[in-house]
Order: sequence, then C-alpha cells, then structure tokens
Amino acid sequence: MTDCCKVETEEVQTHQKLNHLLGKHPCFSARAHFKYGRIHLPVSPTCNIQCKFCKRCINKIENRPGVTAKVLTPKEAVKIVAKALELCPEISVVGIAGPGETLATDNALETFEMLGTEYPDLIKCLSTNGLMLDKYSERIINAGIKTVSVTVNAVEPDILQNICTGIFWNGSYLKDYEGAEKLIQEQLKGIEKLSNEGIAVKVNTVLIPDLNYGHMEEIARVVSKAGASIINIIPLIPQHEMKSFRPPDCNELNNAREWAGKYLNVFRHCRQCRADACGIPGKGKELGNLLYDFPMETFSHG
Repeated sequence: MTDCCKVETEEVQTHQKLNHLLGKHPCFSARAHFKYGRIHLPVSPTCNIQCKFCKRCINKIENRPGVTAKVLTPKEAVKIVAKALELCPEISVVGIAGPGETLATDNALETFEMLGTEYPDLIKCLSTNGLMLDKYSERIINAGIKTVSVTVNAVEPDILQNICTGIFWNGSYLKDYEGAEKLIQEQLKGIEKLSNEGIAVKVNTVLIPDLNYGHMEEIARVVSKAGASIINIIPLIPQHEMKSFRPPDCNELNNAREWAGKYLNVFRHCRQCRADACGIPGKGKELGNLLYDFPMETFSHG
C-alpha cells in the first residue's frame, strides 16, 4: 500500500469512528437527541471573559445555561455520575458546561481525568468559550475528551466587542476591540488544533438580531475552515446587560441556520440546558431534581 493510500484509509477509519461516536451524542446528533442521555457536571465556578448576555446563578428554577443548583467538586461530580447512571442507564455522554468557564480552573479537566478511569466508555464532552483552548489542548486530548463545543459569537472584533465586554488574559484585563481580537485568535487556534487530532468540534453561536444576525454565514465559513464540523445557532435569552435586547424571531433563526448550513451541519434541537442537566433531552426526561436534593448555597462567579 502506498503512503497516499494509507493516509486515505486512516482518514476514512477516523471519519467512521467519529460518526459512530456522534451517533450517541444527543447534543451533536438529531437521532441521538431522542434516544441517548447526557449529564452536565457543574464543577466550573468562575469565568475568564464577560459576555454581556451571561448571568450565572445558583437556583433550581431557571432553565438556561449558566444555572446550577450547586457547584460540585471533581470528587462529588464522579459520585453524581454513578447516581445518574442508576437513574438513567441511557446516559452516553458526560459533559461539563459551566456554570462558569470550564478552562478557567482545573476543575473540569480534573473531573474528566477521574472519569476516564471510572467510566472509560462514556463520551466526554467539554464546552468552553475557547480562550484557553489552545493552551490546554494537549491535556484535553490526554483526558480522552472526544467532543468539544466552543461558543463563537463573532469572528470579527468589531462585532464581538459589542457582545463581550472583556477577557482576562495572562494577568491583564483586555477590553473592547483588543479583548475581542485575542479571544477570536485563541478560539480559532484551539479549534484547529483539536480538530486536527480527531476531536469533533461543534460551534455554539448565540444569535443576537441587532448585532450578529448578518454575520452568521461568515462565522460558519471561518470556523469550518478552522476544522469545526457542526454549528448550533441558539436564540439570545435577554438578560444582564442585554436584558433590553430582543431575541430572534423564527424567521431570523431559520435564516441564520440556512446561511450557516452552506458550510457546516446545523444542529437544530438545542434545549439551552442548565449546567446541571441530566437525562434524555429529546424526551423531556430531566432528572436533576432527583440528583440534587441539597439546599441552596451562596455562589460567587468571580
């Protein structure tokens, strides 16, 4: 077999393995969304960027990202997985998506490393804003994480500076254009590095009609070039600094997905889950109340 044919064969085998993997991931596959379960482990308390629409909270009533009943330690999280599998054996994915940024502390990666020993067959999924994605790429790979979701709300600093107030980078706080430019650079570097290692990368984009509606196709084009394989465009939840902004209507959301679909597969079943969600999303089988039976606790998102 020539070297060229060998490379092509390896690429086909990698693609087949990836398709098999994603077929069991309810946040990457429409079919899996109604068949397989996932659990989100809320182990990440702080964040290293400030998005104007983001408000992290501790409560049991709001059904949105950035909300959890409690922030867990990595050891507590592993115990919760054991309990969740008893309640829902259909769980195929263990993900970490907050309530803060997963790579702002070591908690998420420590949890995944522990889960790799305890539950090697579960798909491990990391959600991140992407600022530290390139820096921690080797550790992500070594932890056995096979799917990564990166929130990319713009690929032009002029637009992103109106969505993200600033970022914490190497001990400094970078605001406005400077912060937006650095965030985009690091996101694209991280996406490229991980996709080159065979990790499936999904991009999550918050659709804000007055800011990035006409930018959806360009986001999809750029992240596709970097190596992303799927995009999830989700409507703005007006809150925090954007509480006066309007969410997109159905036509705007459909248009944005159609434009992005020129470059990427589009995931259309996102439930905008809490950071402690558990169950089969497509069946409305949520088990969070059975997992978290402790009282509320004070929470500071740093």
